[in-house]
Amino acid sequence: MAKLDTEWATSEIDEFLHVTDQVSPSASGGSVVFAGPVMRGSKTEASQRAHVVEQILDRVLPGWSRERPETDAKYSWLRDQASRAKAALEREAELAEKLGDNAPDMDAANLHPWAWENGRSYWNTGHYHQAVMQAAIRINAETQSKLERMDVSETALFNEAFSLNAPKAGVARLRLAKNDGGKTYENLHRGARAFAEGLYAAIRNPGMHLPQEDDGGEEQLALEQLAAFSLLARWVDQASTEMV
Repeated sequence: MAKLDTEWATSEIDEFLHVTDQVSPSASGGSVVFAGPVMRGSKTEASQRAHVVEQILDRVLPGWSRERPETDAKYSWLRDQASRAKAALEREAELAEKLGDNAPDMDAANLHPWAWENGRSYWNTGHYHQAVMQAAIRINAETQSKLERMDVSETALFNEAFSLNAPKAGVARLRLAKNDGGKTYENLHRGARAFAEGLYAAIRNPGMHLPQEDDGGEEQLALEQLAAFSLLARWVDQASTEMV
């Protein structure tokens, strides 16, 4: 998935700020005389620009909409958020250099679609735990579909999927490589099996009943969990299916 085009995003924000700027009636270009300041552009154009800016904010300022007021007729609040996003975009490199060790960033949007698509809306509204749970559910469903196994799920499903035993009627296997009789083939599948079991036993199952409390590190923890599920998704997606 392509990274956000910073130049385009900044330009879109500038257009939104220009259209929604409050100006004197003469500057708006309209023929109707108003008593006070009016918005430079039309309501239709402002609404269209706002829609695009909201998508940009989802990427630049995750959770931005949680404190959104019920009414924002003049786009005052959204303009503030857009200005914040513009600053973040323009000074991203500087902030990374001055505030951090310039380590590589991990973008949730670049994870495997099975790990990201279902939970995207949760993530963008700051519900990081729920986004991880959606990833676990989606990957389980995709694996069931690939193996045509609706009779088992989660830990049991992956234990059977990556089993080194030969497939049998109604029990297909996932193969990450061709069986050359070597240790690598065995280790790949034994490792994938243990990895999947760990994800569903240690993250998915406890997570459904005991959501993590936000101690300030929930977003980072959730991102790491999503990355782990993304790796499992890639293995399942790329694996061949062996069946009788």
